[in-house]
Amino acid sequence: MIEDANILVVDDQPGKLLSYSAILKDLDANLVMAGSAREALDHLLKADFAVVLVDVCMPELDGFELAAMIREHPRFRRTAIIFVSGVHLTDLDRLKGYEYGAVDYVPVPVVPEILRAKVNIFLDLYRKTRQLERLNRNLELRVAERTAELVDAGRRKDEFLAMLAHELRNPLAAIRLAAQLVVLPELPQPQLAKSAAIIHRQVEHLVRLIDDLVDVSRITRGLISLRREPTEIPAVVAQAIESSRPLIDAKHHILTVSVPDESLQVSGDAARLAQILGNLLNNAAKFTDPGGRIDLVVKRDGDDVAIQVTDNGVGISSEMLPRVFDLFTQIDRPLDRTSTGLGIGLALVHRLVEMHGGRVSAHSDGHGTGTSLLVHLPLHDTNAAPVLAAAPTIERHVPDVPPRRILVVDDNLDAAETLAEMLAVHGHDVKTAHDGLEALRIAPEFAPHIILLDLGMPNLNGYETANRIRAQAWGRDIALVAVTGWGQPKDRKRTVEAGFDAHLVKPVDQHELLKTLLELAPAQLPEATPIRVRSSEAAQKADMKGMKDMKGMKGSLG
Repeated sequence: MIEDANILVVDDQPGKLLSYSAILKDLDANLVMAGSAREALDHLLKADFAVVLVDVCMPELDGFELAAMIREHPRFRRTAIIFVSGVHLTDLDRLKGYEYGAVDYVPVPVVPEILRAKVNIFLDLYRKTRQLERLNRNLELRVAERTAELVDAGRRKDEFLAMLAHELRNPLAAIRLAAQLVVLPELPQPQLAKSAAIIHRQVEHLVRLIDDLVDVSRITRGLISLRREPTEIPAVVAQAIESSRPLIDAKHHILTVSVPDESLQVSGDAARLAQILGNLLNNAAKFTDPGGRIDLVVKRDGDDVAIQVTDNGVGISSEMLPRVFDLFTQIDRPLDRTSTGLGIGLALVHRLVEMHGGRVSAHSDGHGTGTSLLVHLPLHDTNAAPVLAAAPTIERHVPDVPPRRILVVDDNLDAAETLAEMLAVHGHDVKTAHDGLEALRIAPEFAPHIILLDLGMPNLNGYETANRIRAQAWGRDIALVAVTGWGQPKDRKRTVEAGFDAHLVKPVDQHELLKTLLELAPAQLPEATPIRVRSSEAAQKADMKGMKDMKGMKGSLG
């Protein structure tokens, strides 16, 4: 689309104006005629012009004076001015015209083709200049908008980091105080048990916090896939209630549950469905004053199952309600309220529900009126496949693992020692090492059945340590377990490739660890024969060579 442009023709002779009109009429522009300099100035004040064609010899104000006045106005400093003259044709006249702001000087008689060509060039230049100005304005606008977005993102990041620090400090404060209590001499057994329970409860809270952060990251990057299967909603409800019960009971809430007797099945991931409902219950419990009420209602709604969690808690303002499912959204709370969380629980719910083909909505009449969260999930076609209910909750008990020789390898001394002590309490013979080279020195003589190996260590990382162990005759049958802070699928794949038999993510749960040991080690093990070790001098030379081999391998493994 060609932009409109105006051409102003200024001449005191009507016949010449008529001639210019005939010459320029085919150009794609609006022609405006002026019979004097003053009339031309009136037109210039009312509109923009791409080109001004001016006769030099005019009464009152000549062309040179008009050009000077045009150039003095900020709007027309870049307007193309072309002088036309049949009298002033010397080089000095042309030089004077250029000094007054002309871009060209056309002699009379005018050659129509030449005049049209000159005017058309400046029309094109005007249009391209205007286009560039628009692009520049749009770019400036986009830069301003992007800058505002970055400033807002920076603000939200700072708010999130501040809230994260708050959320971490709260359980850490309780853990620190409980840890200081348990070392007091002659601490009564009830207080010791209470302190241990506090530490366990707060560690579980930290684990959930980290798991939520990891889930958000994985969902955002599209790294989570659902293990869909026909699942009974009542079983999911039971599983979610059990996981949320400690928080609900701790705040003395009254929980009412209404689930119909009919079969309500959805095609979904049972674990993720329980996570959705668990997050809704935890959210209700967290933002309701002690002794509050939480209602959970499940019912059929057409081709959907509707799950509604309603509380009589603090509620949500109308301004915040549209943003309640946004990631890291923090709803303003008075300081006398308990933790507001990181703003990821409902964001997780929203994304997981969408992944199941459902929808979720929130309703609140404002502060102090409570909140209602409603999830709709499409019902499963019962004729499509047999129903697999959500896995029933199994009471956890400590697995009975026969005594084993276990080598714990971790550069964090406290982590290694506490893990070794826990294993020793369960009857295992345990030694510790704090880097890969030390593990390679201890293992041949100790002949462990199992090695628990951290991945990110100085001198020799866990992957290379595992490779070297597997390369030895004495290490081919040892069960290797990676114990690390890295738990992504790519990390698990890499440990398998390095020769590990299992992969546990820190902080490791005692039940999970002992269950893994039981699965890896058979009930009866032949007594391992210690391997003849090298002299200390030979070992030191080999270790120095190993350290040289690892020079430059400074990865941020964990």
